[in-house]
Amino acid sequence: MTERRPGDYSIETLLASVAEGAGGAVVPPIVQTSLFAFDSYKAFEDRMAGRSDDPLYSRVQNPTVAAFEGMIAAAEEGEAAVGFASGMAAISSTVLALVRPGDRIACVEHVYPDAYRFFERLLRPFGVEITYHPVADFENDPDLLDGVRLAYLESPNTVVFEAMDLPRVAAHARRHGTLTVIDNSWATPVFQRPLTLGVDIVLHSASKYLSGHSDTVAGVVISSGELIGKIRDLSLSLLGGKLAPFEAFLLTRGLRTLGARMRQHQSAADRFVDNLSGHRLVKKVRSPGPNTVPGLTGRSGLLSVELDDSVSIPDFADALKLFRLGVSWGGFESLVLPTQIALNQSGEENSLQRFGVSGRIVRLSLGLEDPIDLWADFDAALSLSAKEK
Repeated sequence: MTERRPGDYSIETLLASVAEGAGGAVVPPIVQTSLFAFDSYKAFEDRMAGRSDDPLYSRVQNPTVAAFEGMIAAAEEGEAAVGFASGMAAISSTVLALVRPGDRIACVEHVYPDAYRFFERLLRPFGVEITYHPVADFENDPDLLDGVRLAYLESPNTVVFEAMDLPRVAAHARRHGTLTVIDNSWATPVFQRPLTLGVDIVLHSASKYLSGHSDTVAGVVISSGELIGKIRDLSLSLLGGKLAPFEAFLLTRGLRTLGARMRQHQSAADRFVDNLSGHRLVKKVRSPGPNTVPGLTGRSGLLSVELDDSVSIPDFADALKLFRLGVSWGGFESLVLPTQIALNQSGEENSLQRFGVSGRIVRLSLGLEDPIDLWADFDAALSLSAKEK
């Protein structure tokens, strides 16, 4: 069959038609093995010497994992990808492969809390300098990245959901020789493809929308062949945070329906944004929509609302029937996360505390239930939990 290239088709068509298995199978098989044997001394020698790319050991290479990596690389329009056992494995493995003691990282404010903890608890003690900056500074200060080794970005960022002009930031970074890394879990390649906007490296918590079924913990990084080769050689092989074949199989399944699911999530989010805007019990809705910034073509189902002071947030959460309380997002089920719970989290300071996120904010992950039912549940819970003024 003729090779399918990312630019030839819509992403829905692309993901439905790539990564076929051998013998005409429409699903790549699960190759559940730890090692691969060789038929001859010469074949074994060639592989160990790097003269062939035959599978060797599933810690660094597996056909099922490779099928998923090929699919997401095509979706993000990257040259190559490497899968990991979690989103944090993808984040930490990428940064550790590219940054050394004495280097500086410029990170966007309101970053994912565990990424913040990784920077503060693990990197800073090893002599890496980390500075945090608002979205507007990345966009408007052309010299912000002078002397910076790596810019760590999210667009939109966590909980407050501020979107970033990625082409502009990428242009600033190129002038200073700064590598750019972005977490694209919120938008997915359905709604945003940062590599086409000038960003160097894209990563995902694949546990979220890429999986879509709340049954997988995984991460993935997509970039040029050169940078992925470096991450694969240094971090994947030596830190060992590899993606397992069964999880990769689940992810190829999830990618087949990513486009359809993201359209459904967007439909629910559009309804909520329309209904919440101007609602008497809502102070602010945070959900960047299509064309808010260059390259963002849609809205995912993850948003947040700042509730009026008259609403008892514990009573509101307990009154919900269809929404569940939980920390993750991107699955078929709808979830709420009151930021007050995150602000009271025990242990080291997190990014929500450092950057002053309001305890009146509630994050919503809108699932695949009927948006009309979801809204009726949400609106009823708001009314039941509001105190008369």
